[in-house]
Amino acid sequence: MTSGCDNTSQTAGSNNAETTAPSKSKGTIGVSLLTLKNPFFKVIGDNITAEAAKQGYKTIVLSADEDVAKQSNQVTDFIVSKVSAIVLSPCESRSIVPVIQEANAAGIPVITVDIPCNEPGVDILTQVATDNYGGGKEAGKAMIEALGEAGGKVAILHYRQAESCRLRVKGFKEVIEAHNVSASAKIDMVMELESGAAKDLGYKAAEDALQAHGDLRGVFAINDPAALGARAALEKAGKQDQVLIVGFDGQPEGKQAIKDGKIFADPIQFPDKMGIEVVKSIVAHSKGEDVEPEQLIPTSLYRQEDGLKDSSLQ
Repeated sequence: MTSGCDNTSQTAGSNNAETTAPSKSKGTIGVSLLTLKNPFFKVIGDNITAEAAKQGYKTIVLSADEDVAKQSNQVTDFIVSKVSAIVLSPCESRSIVPVIQEANAAGIPVITVDIPCNEPGVDILTQVATDNYGGGKEAGKAMIEALGEAGGKVAILHYRQAESCRLRVKGFKEVIEAHNVSASAKIDMVMELESGAAKDLGYKAAEDALQAHGDLRGVFAINDPAALGARAALEKAGKQDQVLIVGFDGQPEGKQAIKDGKIFADPIQFPDKMGIEVVKSIVAHSKGEDVEPEQLIPTSLYRQEDGLKDSSLQ
């Protein structure tokens, strides 16, 4: 996985670099994303940077590295620097509340992207995100399709600290539970394991699930890195034909795995659209226009047939 943004924006390890923007800048947008090691967030950052430059804004794009304290310090620095707006994908929605309140007190609009903050006591201009709950439902339908009439045991590889992932799992569970009401062979959600939203922990979680349930038939992973880690564990155990994986994201590596038959399907996200909508909202707010409090971008279920038609893949 890559890290950092392109050379037009500040990278995760830098403190002073800014984008190249028109000489009469309208201000600076401070962006703190969950992690830039995940290509998904890099796409968000790159699109915020590009769209902001078109609109006359500079940007500072930082990686919080999944560290709430680090992210809080980044936001504090943005406030001290008097940025025009702050964009966050919160590492933990509850823990980030105090520093968002500081930004509110300073009169700086705060936007969340991908991961919402639905906690009381904060003023969020708008939340731009995938419809994670709806995407979770799509993942549930994909799992039902994958397992067919036989049903079977399923493990969920979670990332509980992210509200977006909690919504995905909620949608997934609701669809499976509704299916089980009338299904002749039920889908039994036997385990929820922490995946860290990463390949290495996804691998370990899938190993643990296989050790506990040798007859496991399905895995729902909350993102592509976790799904790819799970696939590696299945291959090592020789269970790749027994256990079917439904992921979430639609990153290039995930799409390639779907094309190759290693992952059954993904509800895919559109991080490029998220980045663009974030900047549009900031511009609209600066003009005194109303901004919708929540902007949800629907997912689209991506199966092997889609991968086989995808010219961007090998």
